[in-house]
Amino acid sequence: MDKIAQDVGDIQSRLIDHRPVINSEIRYLVKEFEEKRGYRESRLLESVNKMVLETKEQMQMSNMEASAQQLSEIHKRLEAANHMAARVQQRELEAQQSTQLQENLDHLKDEWAEFLKEQQRLKMQVDEEHDEAVRQLTSKYCEMEKELIKSYPL
Repeated sequence: MDKIAQDVGDIQSRLIDHRPVINSEIRYLVKEFEEKRGYRESRLLESVNKMVLETKEQMQMSNMEASAQQLSEIHKRLEAANHMAARVQQRELEAQQSTQLQENLDHLKDEWAEFLKEQQRLKMQVDEEHDEAVRQLTSKYCEMEKELIKSYPL
């Protein structure tokens, strides 16, 4: 029975355990690639890697140049936009100052009109006071003249 169990174990290990076969196949492939082909694939992979790196550097340089050009264009556009915004602000300021000047002019005209009215009122007041003083002096001198006539008849 031990013999049968051992034979069954050998058969089972050969049917289920494929490691020895896989290891020999791997050794064969490695030997084929390394020894018989003279490292052609590795050299080919190295050359492809080198081409990829060179292409990457060229793409980076061209991308950097394109980016620099685009940044230059963006900078020019921003300067133009800033200039236009400054002009709009200047025009708005001038319009605001113009309306403020007009308002100030209207205010000054109103003040001038009030000043003229006040001057006219003061002139009338002075004229009335003058007329009153003239009347008082006239009546005083008339009385003095009457007294003189009474004192010194002719």
